[in-house]
Amino acid sequence: MLLHVTSLPGGRLGSKAYAFVDWLAAAGQSWWQMLPVGPPDIHGSPYAARSAFAGWNGLLADPDAPVSGTQIDAFAREHAFWANDWADYAGPSAIADQVRFQREWTALRTYARERGVRLVGDLPIFVAPGSADHLAHPDLFTAGVVAGCPPDAFSETGQHWGNPVYDWPALRRTGYRWWIERFRRMAELFDVVRVDHFRGFTAAWHVPAGDATAMNGHWHRGPGAAVFRAAERELGPLGLIAEDLGVITHGVKRLRDGLGLPGIVILQYAFSSNPKSPYWLSNHVENSVVYTGTHDHAPIAAFWDEEATPRERARAEAQMAAAGIDDPEPHWRLIRLALSSRARTAIIPAQDVLGLGSEARMNLPATENGNWTWRLEEGALDGALAKRSKAAAAVATRRPAVA
Repeated sequence: MLLHVTSLPGGRLGSKAYAFVDWLAAAGQSWWQMLPVGPPDIHGSPYAARSAFAGWNGLLADPDAPVSGTQIDAFAREHAFWANDWADYAGPSAIADQVRFQREWTALRTYARERGVRLVGDLPIFVAPGSADHLAHPDLFTAGVVAGCPPDAFSETGQHWGNPVYDWPALRRTGYRWWIERFRRMAELFDVVRVDHFRGFTAAWHVPAGDATAMNGHWHRGPGAAVFRAAERELGPLGLIAEDLGVITHGVKRLRDGLGLPGIVILQYAFSSNPKSPYWLSNHVENSVVYTGTHDHAPIAAFWDEEATPRERARAEAQMAAAGIDDPEPHWRLIRLALSSRARTAIIPAQDVLGLGSEARMNLPATENGNWTWRLEEGALDGALAKRSKAAAAVATRRPAVA
């Protein structure tokens, strides 16, 4: 299931996070996917975190828990690559907060693992402008251009993200040390990591820094497999998912497949695309992860009620009938259709299991305000929904991952 920590009742770690793990275990689920857990920007976006390494102290269940000087020194030594940079940026209590975060996070991850639940993280490819990473390593970024996305279904003028873009030759001269340490940190927190905007490792959309839109951008070549191979040599196999959505070229596919990474397929795209599209249900491959939708999409009930055309609904109904799926609630029919995919893993947002509408949308791309605020109501995920989720997975012959 996909549920960010801030969407838990209370929006923090602690008892509500443990209760969600218990629900996942009762529902026969193996994976808890969340969004990035770094300190978000003023809009609450976890994809514009002030650090690519630090955990957000706003997630702490006990932000005043005692921390000794010995613990602070030990954490700073163990995370020497980034801890002092973060302390310089965030202030004198920064490392103590990271000790608290590490303590709470490790306890939660251990609790989940004991119940057969693994954690899926999310790694944004870019860092935020003015973040600790940007200020500490200006030599690793290219001046005069920022990151974005060309015009697409979300925006006619493209998406002007404004993130610093990497100077890949400069990173190569360091042996990709910054990226190796970032992958190391992600492995310390998560069992598997979704690499957001994976296509940026093949080519990224560079926008002139002074432009108001992304329309005048251009594609700039990325490092390809080199950064991943460098990390593998030092860290061993990397548990990654390639978020390969957007303008996907043969080069992106070659990179993904050459690294052996699963890509992503979105069920909402399966009914509007042509029959040769990778999103078409019959074209799903085993080495992939199917989603009804991600944090950037409308909940599946809202998609069905507000976005899907009559033609898309007819296509969906035909596929559900062919799969023998008959359920009185459209959102559950669509969930079961996703579960029927040959993709090895299926991840369903909590909003979809609950059948919530557009009021529960997590993010609308190309907008800054009104996002990242949805929160799960206490008790909404009850025992009946756990049984229903477990039964749906069983009917689709989906089994929990090996503990």
